[in-house]
Amino acid sequence: MPLALFALAVTAFAIGTTEFAAMGLLPQVADGLHVSIPQAGWLISAYALGVVVGAPLLTALAAGRPRKAVLVALAGLFATGNLLCALAPDFWTLAAARLITGLPHGAFFGAGAVAAAELVTPDRRARAVAVMFSGLTVANIVGVPAATLLGQHLGWRTTMLVVVLIAAAGTLAIARLVPTLPSPAQSGLRHELRAFRSGQLWLALATVVLGCGGLFACYSYIAPLLTEVSGYAAGSVTLVLALFGVGMTIGNVLGGFAADRALRPTVCAAFGLLSATLALFAVTAHTRWSAAVTVVLIGLFGFAIVPAVQTLVMRKARSAPTLASATVQGAFNLANAQGAYFGGLALDAGFGWTSPTLVGAVLAASGAVVAVLAWAADRRPSTPTPVEPATEPAADPAGAAMTSAPVP
Repeated sequence: MPLALFALAVTAFAIGTTEFAAMGLLPQVADGLHVSIPQAGWLISAYALGVVVGAPLLTALAAGRPRKAVLVALAGLFATGNLLCALAPDFWTLAAARLITGLPHGAFFGAGAVAAAELVTPDRRARAVAVMFSGLTVANIVGVPAATLLGQHLGWRTTMLVVVLIAAAGTLAIARLVPTLPSPAQSGLRHELRAFRSGQLWLALATVVLGCGGLFACYSYIAPLLTEVSGYAAGSVTLVLALFGVGMTIGNVLGGFAADRALRPTVCAAFGLLSATLALFAVTAHTRWSAAVTVVLIGLFGFAIVPAVQTLVMRKARSAPTLASATVQGAFNLANAQGAYFGGLALDAGFGWTSPTLVGAVLAASGAVVAVLAWAADRRPSTPTPVEPATEPAADPAGAAMTSAPVP
């Protein structure tokens, strides 16, 4: 595999660490800025809303521009946002900085997935995209627990500064190692917007926002839950977060394997199993060993959804996947924002530290219902969706690879 893919993976690692480490550092941030833990949870929502806004906006602004220049600019903006977070003097400044940091997230993964596919021969494109996203996976196994441990001992600002260094290294690596990648002939905002004529694409995005909100309602407050309910010491939380990363990695692999064989059933089953596991966590959280096992299962079922939904969205986007790929990242982070918000509401209402897991179970079940309804609607006979003229080339090879197989 080209070294350029690993340059993309380094930035993906920094992004994943920034996004998820905040959840493990909520107690430290809340104490340092003199706010409650539920209020500190707004920082998670601020980042997620930045992704929601930035994914379509920055992708639209970058339409038609060389992808290497776009990737360098997005990685640089991400590094700058983290620096602003580390230097923020108060809570509201930190919230604004978190929003800025989230802006390039979705656009980077959207452009990066297409760039990764262009760096290799057609028979290796899926593996190339997987290498880039492996940075996000490794972040949840290594980066997030390490960042949490570092923040607990040296302060959350130190964690932010370390992420700045990693993001800066990723930016320089992209500038140095990624070759010039000009935009394809069929590019531009008008072409990309064609994908959003599909009602099934909107249903897929709605499934992500509702269902994945269940995962984040629980995970946003997992650190205080583990210490206050399960009885873990603060230093042991990092080990449990690493177990979540292991579950996530297994789920990502199994979800991709299952989705290749039965896409729609995989989406529905993953949301259903996630809902059941989150509901179970309200009981198992009271014992350390059972809490740890359940956390692994939450990571497994929660991230089995990711490759399945990503594949579904890319297929429904047909020959204009760049904006759709970025938008699905926004949908995941809108799920993050609303999950953290509703979980915080349950805590503020005095329902206890396990209440976010029950909120998550309801949200995941809602996602399963939407997924089943979308599947049923897709099976009904309808007027065929117009396809692109044969003389018009596909927007990018990654999209073509995603659309090669029929949706089950």
